[in-house]
Amino acid sequence: MPIPDFQSLMRPLLQAHADGKEHINRELVTQLADQFGLSDEERREMLPSGGARLFDNRIGWAKSHITQAGLLNSTRRAVSMITDRGCEALSQHPERIDLRVLNGFDTYREFRSRRKTQEGGDVPELEIQDSQTPEELLENAYLQVRRQIESELLALIKSNAPEFLERVVVDLVVRMGYGGSRKDAGEALGRSGDEGIDGIIKEDPLGLDIIYLQAKRWEGTVGRPEIQKFAGALQGQRARKGIFITTSTFSADALEYASRIDTKIILIDGPRLTKLMFDHGVGVATASNYEVKKIDSDYFTDS
Repeated sequence: MPIPDFQSLMRPLLQAHADGKEHINRELVTQLADQFGLSDEERREMLPSGGARLFDNRIGWAKSHITQAGLLNSTRRAVSMITDRGCEALSQHPERIDLRVLNGFDTYREFRSRRKTQEGGDVPELEIQDSQTPEELLENAYLQVRRQIESELLALIKSNAPEFLERVVVDLVVRMGYGGSRKDAGEALGRSGDEGIDGIIKEDPLGLDIIYLQAKRWEGTVGRPEIQKFAGALQGQRARKGIFITTSTFSADALEYASRIDTKIILIDGPRLTKLMFDHGVGVATASNYEVKKIDSDYFTDS
């Protein structure tokens, strides 16, 4: 089944405390994952940034909200216990507890009112009907912006002269730590047309190993024959490593062939190329920086 949203986790999380005992966060995560029948893959699924597990994040936000409503009490670090109000909520709401239910508690309304006052009323409050946590909303918005920029990058590369791709590759390999200096990488990639090899770059700053390159602006799908031709050129140079870069995509046969031959050939298609450009700051500039923080629990723990 799909991973429940954080509001759907509120009542099951509160129910897990119904025995009146103290419960450790990690045990609660495992218990609820078992209750919802989540697969190992779903339990390991991360937020888009990779900074936290999705299910853990949703449980964390569910716990935060029901605690603000006075239904749970944090007795010590990473440990919680149900309150009398929490027991009453389980009895009064046997089907579901969500933000709409929590809004019926004075303490929760005071919490929301306090947040609005602190934020000057300019920051939108989490909506009652929202199924995503604030981190999910933020990261998914970031991904949407990123995908749009990557799409525009690819369109710009294709609209420029074929030689422009060479410049992109030079800038990218240097930013990634290959090719020595930009001058060295530029000269190496400028030697084109040698039996299907467009250039040679250093794998490390000292040039202890080298990588052969093929960089082609392509419209149609790159098939297996092109990769076989490149592999043959590498063998002719007694080369062990190669990178084939294209602005289009590779066929399934091309990908399968590259994965099983002895020579190590990395295939970089248009979407992957623009992802690398985005990650390494090639052709993009920083518009804004946002730093997301969390509570440092150790600071509030007695030594």
